[in-house]
Parts: sequence; C-alpha cells; structure tokens
Amino acid sequence: MRIIPKSKEEKKILCYCALTFVSFVILDQITKYLIVVNKELIMHPLVIIPGYFDIVSVRNTGAAWGMFYGNNTVLFCVAAVAFIVLILFFRNLTEGCTERYFALSLIISGIVGNSIDRVTRKSVVDFLDFFIGKYHWPAFNVADSAICIGVCLLVLSFLFRKSLTNS
Repeated sequence: MRIIPKSKEEKKILCYCALTFVSFVILDQITKYLIVVNKELIMHPLVIIPGYFDIVSVRNTGAAWGMFYGNNTVLFCVAAVAFIVLILFFRNLTEGCTERYFALSLIISGIVGNSIDRVTRKSVVDFLDFFIGKYHWPAFNVADSAICIGVCLLVLSFLFRKSLTNS
C-alpha cells in the first residue's frame, strides 16, 4: 500500500519520516554488526561509565525483559502483524499531527531492525547495559530505543494534543 500525500507539507513530512526510518534501521544494524564481529572483545562487559553503563553482547530470542524466551518465530510473526497494521493505518493514526508521523516511523524502524535480527541471526542482539548498583535494566539495542521513544512520543501526543483532522 502506498501512502499518497494529501498536501505538499505532508509529502515533506513523509520524506523526513522515510529518512528517519532508514537512518534508524541502518544505525541499529551497524551497531549490532559491530557487536557481533567484536564478540571476543565483549566476552566481558566493556565498561563505558563505571557503575552505570557497559557494552555487552547478549542474544535474546524473547521479548522485553526476556519474556517469551525461545519464541523467536512467534515474536517475528507478531512483529510482522504489527508492521502491517501500522502501515495500513499510518495516516489514521497520525491524525495530521507531525510528531505522530515521526513516532510511528521510529516504532516501525524498531520493528524492522529487530525483525532483521530474528530472521538473519535467529535472535536479537542486545548490547546497551545500564545499571545503578544492584538495580539493573535489561540490555537493549537501538531498535528497542526507537520503539520506546516512538511509543512515548505517540502516547504523549494522544494525551496532550487534539488531532488536526477533527479541529
């Protein structure tokens, strides 16, 4: 399905969204590639900020926080359905609000980035490891970050902004 711009402004926004999408997928895949090819250097955490942030090499066949571990194929199918739904309802979900276009672009780029891993590597490569003392956040990657930022932006937009199509 093609999203045909309704205006010159929307065409411009869609071009920036496509650039955002491509940029995040490429950044995600490059960073994961660097972790995979340097896995011998990452056998032990690479300390970036002592006591707060390390680079690690983790393979995840589950979802966030290791939920659904070992269900790589099922999670790929869920991601594929989410991707299709977001593409089909892209314009309806944006409701003419610029930030929603970018939020959806980030979410879709994250879905694609992790799906590439699920297909090519049979697991998702996670490497960003944040913690404070005994409190530890599960390792994640650029695609996960894009999804989280996109979802937060989308939620904030729906909470605090009226749609432009209904005004």
